[in-house]
Amino acid sequence: MTTEQRRQRILDEVEAASWVQDGMTIAVGSPAPMMLLRHIIRRGVKNLTVVDSGLSLDLLIAAGCVRKAVSYYAGGGFGVPVAPSFRRAAERGEIEIWECEEGILTTGLQAAAQALPFLPWRGGVGTSLPDVNPDLKVFRDPIRGETLIAVPPIKPDVALLHAAAADAYGNVQHLGGPGWLDLFLYRAADRTIVQVEKILPNEEIRANPWATTIAGADAIVRAPYGAHPFYSRGFYVQDSDLLRTYTEAATAAAQGNQPEALRQYLNRYCREPATHGDYLERIGIKRLLALYEY
Repeated sequence: MTTEQRRQRILDEVEAASWVQDGMTIAVGSPAPMMLLRHIIRRGVKNLTVVDSGLSLDLLIAAGCVRKAVSYYAGGGFGVPVAPSFRRAAERGEIEIWECEEGILTTGLQAAAQALPFLPWRGGVGTSLPDVNPDLKVFRDPIRGETLIAVPPIKPDVALLHAAAADAYGNVQHLGGPGWLDLFLYRAADRTIVQVEKILPNEEIRANPWATTIAGADAIVRAPYGAHPFYSRGFYVQDSDLLRTYTEAATAAAQGNQPEALRQYLNRYCREPATHGDYLERIGIKRLLALYEY
């Protein structure tokens, strides 16, 4: 492989986001790579199976992108125990829910990473999880005779991650370690896109090899403030005011049948800004600097 070919791992934000097509399975890391998710919403991608949790998953559901959710946590925060768009879509049968907890999720991702038909897991034995999720099969371990659950592989087409930095060759560094699921998602997925706060020279990455968390991501996208309104360790903290604005708008739409505020939020912050730069201009430099982590 020539140096020029290797440098092609740095992609434009539009080209990278175009990897996600209708009907795919995508996995979303933590913090959520919001720049890429906004492109998915702007393009109107549909019928996705989404491995994600929290308000980033809720936003994709609110935008009509999700057919199936694979999630261990659907909390909304800000006094909302269950994310509002998730709850409404689940209660109405508008999305399919693949019920699991953290251990089942990581076991399924590990099975996919190892190209196995299933992996065993103890968590969930004796609960109703195998009843509500028929993909989980209770079986007797032929070695020790234990009762276990067989978890099938969870195989994303594309994993979408956010990290601190990378070089031109796809070597990624998370500041303070990766998001807790990021490496599971990377190993399980067919392809991985990582948006980063900054791109570093390869010499600087090689000078501290132990800091590299992912070697050879398929695509790198430069995206300063790319996780906003979520945090990025070492760069900025969470914009709780904007997340609260979303939660209030989504709650009004889900519980009060008042969709206008949610429609305005999606238009203003997801659909109208054509690029990440346009989004940052809409947020404003004063607001972004107020989130500086110190």
